[in-house]
Amino acid sequence: MIFQRKSGIILHPTSLPGPDGIGDLGPEAYHWIDFLSQAGCGLWQILPLGPTGYGDSPYQCFSAFAGNPYLISPALLMEQNLLKRTDLTDRPVFPENSIDFGSVIEWKLTLINRAYQRFLKTSNSSLIKGYEEFCETEKEWLIDFAFFMAIKENQGGVSWDNWPESLRTRSEKAMEDFASKNAAAIEKQKFRQFLFFEQWARICKYAASKGVQIIGDIPIFVSYDSADAWAHPELFYLNEKGKPTCVAGVPPDYFSPTGQLWGNPLYRWDVHKKQGYSWWIKRVHSVLKAVDIIRLDHFRGFAGYWEVPAGMPTAEIGRWTKGPGKSVFKALETEFHGLPILAEDLGEITPDVIDLRDSYNLPGMKIFQFAFSSTPDDPFLPHNYPQNCVAYTGTHDNDTARGWYETAPEDERDFCRRYLACSGDDISWDMIRAVWSSTAVFALAPLQDLLCLGQEGRMNFPGKPAGNWGWRFESGRLSPDLIQRLKEMNFLYSR
Repeated sequence: MIFQRKSGIILHPTSLPGPDGIGDLGPEAYHWIDFLSQAGCGLWQILPLGPTGYGDSPYQCFSAFAGNPYLISPALLMEQNLLKRTDLTDRPVFPENSIDFGSVIEWKLTLINRAYQRFLKTSNSSLIKGYEEFCETEKEWLIDFAFFMAIKENQGGVSWDNWPESLRTRSEKAMEDFASKNAAAIEKQKFRQFLFFEQWARICKYAASKGVQIIGDIPIFVSYDSADAWAHPELFYLNEKGKPTCVAGVPPDYFSPTGQLWGNPLYRWDVHKKQGYSWWIKRVHSVLKAVDIIRLDHFRGFAGYWEVPAGMPTAEIGRWTKGPGKSVFKALETEFHGLPILAEDLGEITPDVIDLRDSYNLPGMKIFQFAFSSTPDDPFLPHNYPQNCVAYTGTHDNDTARGWYETAPEDERDFCRRYLACSGDDISWDMIRAVWSSTAVFALAPLQDLLCLGQEGRMNFPGKPAGNWGWRFESGRLSPDLIQRLKEMNFLYSR
């Protein structure tokens, strides 16, 4: 069975401690898996692993298939003799509990470029063979991505719609000319992907050996400035110049009074259907190589989505448009013989969304923080949870449990205290206990809630364009006392 009663923690690898300014796939990631195993947690939930661009959001990546090179561990590169200790002597001084993305990106790419130069001279046959096999196995997306990133670098980082027309439209001659003049730049991009996936595969193997399943994340939409939109414009609503004619967002809601203007290009679902949803099948295959279970972000968009005309300043003006519905899930179910998918079914949920979710028996999400502006019948209160759901104290899009409690209206705080029969002095763990004790098949909390952090631990403010995704925890916070407290919670509630 895919879904059995378990608990876990939300933590993106960027939030791990370490000396290089950002969490990575090195020693601290292994310590983190040890922590989960010792505390009796069987789940580790992460955010999308793709290469981030402007705004540093893992939900706006340069590819739906590639990995984030900033997560590559210098410590592991040293083990492979791709870096020497002297390569690290010019390391900047980084903050311990946050990410300065600008300086981190410059530093990590400097190191990876040094590793690439050393790789070109290596006599390590297994490393060379591993790279060649990776390039062959992943060529279907890797070649497009490597070209895309190399051209982007060549063009000063601008979005692909500002490239010369011949490259924007992938003219055969222009692509051949670019390849002949920039072969090293293209190869360098492939090498970065090889390093990322080689290190991530090791993480997956270690997690499995410790009984920890990884919950990954598929954003429903892809970024406009991505290899996907550039290489497959026929799959999206783009005009003859490659510009979107309509974009994704959500109407005004709990998070934002003007809605959220995401700006992602929208799919031509009719084209996807004619192709047997082959792009989606490849995408899910790719993610399931890297994780055990998928959280499908913005699930309601498969039933119906908010379409905003291109050029609108906010998402207030738009219309609901019918999504592909059951046809895409039928194609996926036929391909995968079962769907290891949990549905992010938050927001404006209509009967067609519920029908789509329940037709494939997909667990939905329950967020405990949402429960206290209503009555005891509120579906986000644990006594109302069905078994087939995934319960959270909060997610990366919410404030921390303590941060929520400290800023909530007094009537919600009062309802919360009465419901939990608590004083509010240890609100994070009182909320964790309520979620863990529920009938929900999975129970999860962000690490920030285990550490009882306030607003300073928040990961993301939906609708805020910058200043997100930078939270990290300091080394030493995963104490024996924390392990014991979490282990006891997992024992008491059979998780």
